[in-house]
Amino acid sequence: MRVLVTGATGFVGSAIVRELIDAGHEVLGLARSENANRWLAAAGAGVHHGSLENLESLRSGAANVDAVIHAAFNHDFSNYGTAAELDANAIETLGVALAGSRRPLIITSGTLLAQPRGPLATEGDMPNPTFPRKSERAAALVAASGANVSLVRLAPSVHGEGDHGFVPALIRIASEKGVSAYIGDGRNRWPAVHRLDAAHLYRLVLEKGSAGARYHGVADEGVQAREIAEVIGRRLNVPVMAKSPEEAAGHFGWIGPFFAMDRPASSAETQEQLGWRPTRPGLIADLDGAYYFAEANVSTDTR
Repeated sequence: MRVLVTGATGFVGSAIVRELIDAGHEVLGLARSENANRWLAAAGAGVHHGSLENLESLRSGAANVDAVIHAAFNHDFSNYGTAAELDANAIETLGVALAGSRRPLIITSGTLLAQPRGPLATEGDMPNPTFPRKSERAAALVAASGANVSLVRLAPSVHGEGDHGFVPALIRIASEKGVSAYIGDGRNRWPAVHRLDAAHLYRLVLEKGSAGARYHGVADEGVQAREIAEVIGRRLNVPVMAKSPEEAAGHFGWIGPFFAMDRPASSAETQEQLGWRPTRPGLIADLDGAYYFAEANVSTDTR
């Protein structure tokens, strides 16, 4: 199958590209820079020049493939509303290009967007209409127009070597402030998944998924925030302590509201329907690996 991948050189997208190529698919990666071009060529993928801002490039790319995996998102938390609008426009453009065909459009979302009806967020939960990211609303619109859409909701912590998201941000904060903190009693839980397990899930959705379905990329249903802080404190040799909700904003900055969430999630339905079985290390085991504490990860601004 010939597949266009947006975000093809990103943390998750690059793993998807390798997973698809290794399985015999032909990949066309959306790329806007020479570095991205070179990486895609070295990986054995084709290059489609464009970006999320260039809607014509998305239309032309979708017109010449058998399926699209939309893995790109600009995680700019200082301007999240603009990033969410850009994502929604890209989804609508891709959906229009694929409408009326059976060609799959796989949209990336997150388990944090789900509005849980029980103790765990499940695939059957509807999206929270107040959440600022609009991926699922845009997906519903294009599905109603005749596009073959399915959703992959990723855990908020997608981890592995090369991670530049929440976990490295927590490590950087602990390194700079000399304390590894959690909020309240630290029992709030984060779902997590290894990037290579997530990539395998995208391939299964491409090959076996159903139109209109939601799938959860979750391996650890809920890792307690205190456990995360304890590993970071031990590896950095700094004290571990609680911060009150009032102190959290000053200590954690933009990540504070996310790190305070208690949003465990399940992937039981996904595993049953697709036969997906996460096999990579869980978040705590992976976090305890050397690469999370290399100097480059500790000192880099991960916003």
